[in-house]
Amino acid sequence: MSQTDHSTIQTLSTELTKLRQELQLRDQLVQQLSQELFRLVKGNTNFIPQPETSDRHHKHLQALHEQLQAVEQQVTFYQEQITARDGEIYQLRQTVQELSDRSRMLEQVVQELPQIYRQKFEERMAPIREKLTTLQRDNRQLQAELQSVSYRLALKTRTTSHSGIDLPNFPRLVNPSGNVSPVPNG
Repeated sequence: MSQTDHSTIQTLSTELTKLRQELQLRDQLVQQLSQELFRLVKGNTNFIPQPETSDRHHKHLQALHEQLQAVEQQVTFYQEQITARDGEIYQLRQTVQELSDRSRMLEQVVQELPQIYRQKFEERMAPIREKLTTLQRDNRQLQAELQSVSYRLALKTRTTSHSGIDLPNFPRLVNPSGNVSPVPNG
């Protein structure tokens, strides 16, 4: 054995001896206390239950037992109410969650509605715009053709009117100021 082991064993042995001494002292104290308690109980008649005191204690215990049963019934009743309320609270929380989810969904739909309406409007307007563009192009083409026909008609009318119809020549009068003025009707 090493010296460290020897000193550890010696220390443990000393502690063991000390603990044994403390245990013996406690045993002696317990013995003395139990003897003193026995002498007190033996010498004192108040510790012996009397019949009238025993009945009174029995009635008091019975009353306490009935109160305890009443309290237990109340506790059971309140526990049932708490359980029922917990169930209601759970259902209400689920309902609130479902309504919150639905509300968020509806808010999202409401926020998307203008965009959806614009998209639908654009889809409906696209064929109308194409038709309008086509009509405007046809209208310009028809106007150009009308102007062309009108111009040709006007040319044709001029050439026929110069060859077949003589327009009257009105004499021109000279004013004293030297300006030429047409002849007044009358």
